[in-house]
Parts: sequence; C-alpha cells; structure tokens
Amino acid sequence: MKALTLRQPYATLVAIGAKRVETRSWRTRYRGPLAIHAAATFPLQARELCSREPFRSALLAGGYEQVDSLPLGGVIARCRLVDCLPTSAAAGSDHGELPPAASDEWEFGDYSPGRFMWLLADVESIEPRPARGALGLWEWSA
Repeated sequence: MKALTLRQPYATLVAIGAKRVETRSWRTRYRGPLAIHAAATFPLQARELCSREPFRSALLAGGYEQVDSLPLGGVIARCRLVDCLPTSAAAGSDHGELPPAASDEWEFGDYSPGRFMWLLADVESIEPRPARGALGLWEWSA
C-alpha cells in the first residue's frame, strides 16, 4: 500500500476526519488506497499550532486534549486518494470534494499558487502501527 508521511498535527487531523485535503508542493498521478503515517519528529513550531484555533478545537473534538498524546512514528489512518488538483482549481470551482473558502480546512493547508491539493476520502483511523516514514509516496506493508 502506498503511504504518505505527515507531520503532526496534520496526520492526526486527517485521521480524525478534520482534514480531507493535503496540500503539497508536488503532484502525483497515483489514485487509490493510501496509508497516513505520522512522522517521528514533532517540531516546536508544529506543537505550538496545536494550541491555536482551529487546530485546538479540531483536536479536542477528535479526543486529543494534550499535544503529547498525538501519535508519532507510525501509520495512524488509511484512506483513498481520489484526486490531485492544482490549488488554482479551488478558486471558483464547483468540484464537490473541495472545501469551501474560509473553512477550517483552509487553515490546515497551504493553498498558495503553484501547489497541489490531494483529495482524500473514506478516511479510517487505525491503531498506530510503528513504521519508518519516508519522503514522497512510499510502500507500507500493513
């Protein structure tokens, strides 16, 4: 199964269904099953995001009260990658999978010009399974 490593809190936001679009600087032609891996590192800047809105509320709604309870270094969710679109497609688009402008989803990604939106569906949170991540898409054996 293909896997994608995300830093926290983004990996958990995907796992709890609060984040359905992952923004990347690169596109992929891949569509299909995708494992979401939480990186082993959790930089201070990313930890500080967890106390800001809308991150704080989304994490609380997902059952995460403490930043130290976010899983690290393992696969924490499975989903399907259904499309990959340039961020320019978000402006004025009627694509049903795109988040509405000014939604929390926009706070959880980087929609600046030249980037790509990876549209995720059928997200299923799983018990964390230790795994070593990698850059780009990589193969994970469940």
